[in-house]
Amino acid sequence: MTSDDIARLPGARSIETYSALSPDQIEAVLGLLAEASAADGQQAVSEQGRLQLRGGAREGVSHLLLTVGDELAGYAQLEDTDPVEAPAAELVVHPAHRGHGHGRALGSALLAASGKRLRVWAHGGHAAARHLAQVLGLTLFRELRQMRRSLTDLDLSEPVLPEGVTVRAFVPGQDDAAWLAVNAAAFAHHPEQGSLTQRDLDDRKAEPWFDPTGFFLAERETDTGRDLVGFHWTKVHAEEQLGEVYVLGVAPGTQGGGLGKALTTIGLRHLAAQGLPTAMLYVDADNKAAVSVYERMGFTTYEADLMYRTET
Repeated sequence: MTSDDIARLPGARSIETYSALSPDQIEAVLGLLAEASAADGQQAVSEQGRLQLRGGAREGVSHLLLTVGDELAGYAQLEDTDPVEAPAAELVVHPAHRGHGHGRALGSALLAASGKRLRVWAHGGHAAARHLAQVLGLTLFRELRQMRRSLTDLDLSEPVLPEGVTVRAFVPGQDDAAWLAVNAAAFAHHPEQGSLTQRDLDDRKAEPWFDPTGFFLAERETDTGRDLVGFHWTKVHAEEQLGEVYVLGVAPGTQGGGLGKALTTIGLRHLAAQGLPTAMLYVDADNKAAVSVYERMGFTTYEADLMYRTET
């Protein structure tokens, strides 16, 4: 554990950095995240960040706790695992402690820890986050859109699979390696999704929401057996009564044959059959082809997550 040099005076701000958090610290951070989510209307830390918060030490991942006196007032996570891109971060300040420079202090600590090579997510793109990015000297370079559509009026044509392709449900343990390989190939240029490991997959399989019957695999018959050529992993947010196109991927060389659209339709029908009123998905705004496909399927932009970065 490392620490800044701020003295622990009553009411003084202190930032400490950890490679892993204790159970009590994890509980405190999760409580802070819940308070912030209730105030802001969305999570300040992504699903991957929350899994890394709870999952013990991970190479390249660090956790920054900002306290005021003995009270946890802010949290940040820094992930330095990409061999090319700058380290990525997420940060949040407890609603009761905002307006006192704590966000700027966390941001400055992240800049120092990353050697002033930093990418920072601002989920929801709130004005305060945009202002903080400007104060820290960061510039906008990525927009991740959340798109939604109603499932109560789902009227999609029958899915048409390419010749020789069939769809079945994911079998945990049996299909892990094949899925990870196709996921890595399909998202080779995606900074987060394409780098998922067996540990990341295991973390998600252990979550209460995981349901293999909503994880669809598309296979093509070959001379040597059946090859995985695409997938649609759906997710249900039970509390919000929201279905998600969680991950949709098609193996390189298989695009353009209508498989992606067919898999999307299969997944949406699965979510609608569970009585969910709405479906959502995330897509990069600069992926014009994907945005256009989703718009034709009835999705519209609901909100956007913004990523800022240093210019160096």
